Amino acid sequence: MNPDKTHDKNMEPGFPFFRKIGAKYVLTNDCGNYAVVTEKEFSALRDGELKKTSRAYKTLFKNDLLPGKTDADRMAARYRGKNRHLTVGPNLHIVIVTLRCNESCVYCHAGRGSMKKTSLDMSVETAKNVVDTIFQTTSPSITIEFQGGEPLANWDVVEFIVKYATEKNTTFKKSLTFSLVTNLSLMDEKKAEFLLDSGVLMCTSLDGPEDLHDLNRKCPGGSAYKKTVSWMKRINEGYAKRGVDTNLYHVDALLTVTKDSLKRPKEIIDEYVRHGIKVIHLRPLNPMGFAVETWDRIGYTPSEFLRFYNESLDYIIELNNKGTEILERMSSIFLTKILTERDPNFLDIRSPCGAGIGQLAYNYDGTIFTCDEGRMVNQMGDDIFALGVAGSTGYKELVSHDTVKTIATASCLDGLPMCESCAYKPYCGVCPVINYLEQGDLFGQRPRSSRCAIHMGVMDRIFTLIATGGDDVLRIFGRWVTYRQRQAQ
Repeated sequence: MNPDKTHDKNMEPGFPFFRKIGAKYVLTNDCGNYAVVTEKEFSALRDGELKKTSRAYKTLFKNDLLPGKTDADRMAARYRGKNRHLTVGPNLHIVIVTLRCNESCVYCHAGRGSMKKTSLDMSVETAKNVVDTIFQTTSPSITIEFQGGEPLANWDVVEFIVKYATEKNTTFKKSLTFSLVTNLSLMDEKKAEFLLDSGVLMCTSLDGPEDLHDLNRKCPGGSAYKKTVSWMKRINEGYAKRGVDTNLYHVDALLTVTKDSLKRPKEIIDEYVRHGIKVIHLRPLNPMGFAVETWDRIGYTPSEFLRFYNESLDYIIELNNKGTEILERMSSIFLTKILTERDPNFLDIRSPCGAGIGQLAYNYDGTIFTCDEGRMVNQMGDDIFALGVAGSTGYKELVSHDTVKTIATASCLDGLPMCESCAYKPYCGVCPVINYLEQGDLFGQRPRSSRCAIHMGVMDRIFTLIATGGDDVLRIFGRWVTYRQRQAQ
C-alpha cells in the first residue's frame, strides 16, 4: 500500500480518510472529526489489530473514526450543523458601485477604469434595483459589500445604498451589515463620520512596509501607504471615541502576496503588528485581471508561496508565544473547521462553494454574477458567469440558473476525483472560476490546480503543528477559533 494515498479500495468499508505527514497519519471523516496517529498505530488499525485498551483505539472511537463502530446519529448531527449555511440562500452581496479607481495596482483583479470615465459609475436608479434584488434573498442575514474600482469614487451611490437598504430593512427585519473595501485615499472627514455613524465596516489593503506597499500600489500625487495608514489610524480612533470594543471594530487590512513579498515575511508581519492589526490574511495571487499580464514579474509557484507561508506562520506563532497577539486568517478558517462544531462559511473554501448560492455580485451596470470572481472574468471579456440584470431578473431565476447549478456541481468535493477521498475534504473547497481560468474547465484537475496545492500544503502545516507543537500551539490555535459576534452600534 502506498502510505501517501488518502484512500485504498481494499480498505474496510467505513475506513477513515488518511494522509501521511512526516512520521504520522492524519485520519478524518466526512463530518470533520480527526485524529493523528503514529505509523505503528495506523498499521494496527489497517490490519484490524488495534487493541481496545490503547490510547489510539479510544481516541478513534470517541471521534467516530473506527470502521463499523461509528455513531451515525452523532455524525449526522455534526454534519448537519457544519453545513447549515447551505439551506439559507445568498447572504453576501458584492456591489460594484464603480470601476473607476485612482490607484494603479500591479495585481489588480477588478479591471479598473480611468477616474475620468464616469460612465463606469452605478446610477442611483440601478442601485435601487440592486438593493431591491438583494432583499429578495431567503437568507435571514444580508451583508452588502461595496467594492470597485474604488467605491469612494462614487460616494453618492454608496451613501444612497446604505440609507435605502437601512430604511427597507425596517420592513424586512433581516440582520443587515455593510462593508466597504477601499484604498482609503479618497476618504474625508464627512465620509468617515457617515460610515462610522452608520456602522459600516471598513477594509483596506496593506501589503507591508511603505516601500513594498507603494511598489504594488501607485497613487497619483503621493504615497498610497501614507494615505492608507493615516486614515486607518483616524477611523480606529473614531471607533474608540464611540466606546465600542476595538478588538471587534477596527479597519481590517488585506495583504496580497507578490513575488516581492516572498523574501520579507517577518517585515510584513512586523508592519501589521506596528499598526496594532491583529489579523493578517496571507492571500496568494489569483490569475485574473491585470495579474495575468504582470504574472512573470509578480507571480510565483505554489511551492514558493508555501515556503513564504510556513515561514510566516512560524513567526506569527513565535510572536504569540512572546505575548503579541496576531492571527493568520487562512489558518483560522481551516482551524475553525478542524477544531470546532462550526463552519465559518468562508465562501471560497466550502463544498459546494458560495457562487450563486452564498453570494451574488452586482456590476456597476446592474448585471448580476455568480460571485465577484465571476464578475472579474467578465471584465476579461467572458460573460460565462453572468446570471441576469437587477430590476428584470427575479431571485428564483438567479439561484436556479443553469450556471449556478453547474458551479455547485463542479465545487461539490464528494463528486471530484482526488477530493472525494482526500483526508482534507471536510475542511476544503474548490473555486470553479479559478479552475476555469487556469485550466479552461470548471471542474479542473487536482494535480494541475495551484489552489489545491496551496490548500493541501497549508493543512499539512497545520496538522504538523497540531501533532508536534505542544500545548502552547494548541492554546494559540484555540484563541484563533474563538468567535465573538459584533453587536449593532
